[in-house]
Amino acid sequence: MDLSGKSAIVTGGASGLGEATVRHLAGKGAAVVILDMNEDRGQALASELGGSVHFHKTDVTSEEDVAAAIKVALDESGRLDIAVNCAGIGPPVKILDREGNRNPLDHYKKIVGINLVGTFNVLSQAAEAMAKNAPGEDGERGVIINTASIAAFEGQVGQTAYASSKGGVVGLTLPAARELSRNGIRVNTIAPGFIHTPLFDSLPEKAIESLVEQVQYPKRLGKPSEYASLVGHIVENRYLNGETIRMDAAVRMAPR
Repeated sequence: MDLSGKSAIVTGGASGLGEATVRHLAGKGAAVVILDMNEDRGQALASELGGSVHFHKTDVTSEEDVAAAIKVALDESGRLDIAVNCAGIGPPVKILDREGNRNPLDHYKKIVGINLVGTFNVLSQAAEAMAKNAPGEDGERGVIINTASIAAFEGQVGQTAYASSKGGVVGLTLPAARELSRNGIRVNTIAPGFIHTPLFDSLPEKAIESLVEQVQYPKRLGKPSEYASLVGHIVENRYLNGETIRMDAAVRMAPR
């Protein structure tokens, strides 16, 4: 699928991986709707990029919010071609505290709700809109790209909620791709490693050095622009479908 002239939505699009993806897609000539809870950052990014970039304040766990955001894309372009799920949270909490007491269930439910249920909410509503598109080459009607994490495969201590939510995103990928193939919609997932998003800015330098030490090559944190570039390639390469792609410079996380 050629990005020029296409219509896209990006969740978590006001910062980090999502912001880089918005910039990449818009730079290639796509109309983009930014879905995010951070209204100030989202509006600022839309104003900076201008043209066919819009912001819609969106809670990805809300069916109504997502439907309204997709309507913005449809009103702007008459169709939706691309959906990229970048919204996610991951504060670490252990199953048991130091005294051996279990931590409240609400933490687990919130992370799974945003990372997994929110991803499915956007995927299902985007697929519904894409299924109405006139087919392009190879009968293609749309592309959906989700974001997992290498924690889906090597979750560390304290990442039970985050790792299982991202493992769910990985598990969602192939059955969704198989089902939506009849509609000409591809579904793929990117599992990033240590990417230098704003989350890393709050970490001590020694903590970042410890993470980089686990990376094989290139020995550095990944760049959001590298994630965005992979998004662009997945959109353009029609033979990529039903796949989870690790983008991690061959890192394998230790237990802690």
